[in-house]
Amino acid sequence: MIGTEETPSKNQSTYALGYYISLFGAALILLWIGIFKFTPTEASAIKPLVENHFLTFFVYKVMSVQTVSNLIGTIEIIIALLLIFSAKFALLKRYAGIGMIVTFLVTLSYLFTTPGMWKVVDGVPITDFFILKDLMLLGFGLMLLQNKK
Repeated sequence: MIGTEETPSKNQSTYALGYYISLFGAALILLWIGIFKFTPTEASAIKPLVENHFLTFFVYKVMSVQTVSNLIGTIEIIIALLLIFSAKFALLKRYAGIGMIVTFLVTLSYLFTTPGMWKVVDGVPITDFFILKDLMLLGFGLMLLQNKK
């Protein structure tokens, strides 16, 4: 054979390291952003996203801007905790994955439902890049559903 082959144990340990970095990295992002949702700054920042979405447009009719943001933050914190505890309790991994898939499908759809989300700068279409992290997190959520570890 050409090249060298890695031993299965090295492949497994590299996979495990990558998996846990992804797991705790996703949990950190969700926890941090979830906590930030409890601030008036973030509550105001997400208002245009929420009020222009076909699934969430009505929520400000029944709740305040801050209450909606707090609710979203609570959901993000719960998913983060599910991720953290899934490292010890594998049963929680499936629920964390489902939560991530639903959350990030909705947030990615804001790219298409929020007016003014896309701009053209120097001939290149751009968006608020912060929301693109959700694409990777959606992929990790899908992986959690299949992960037998």
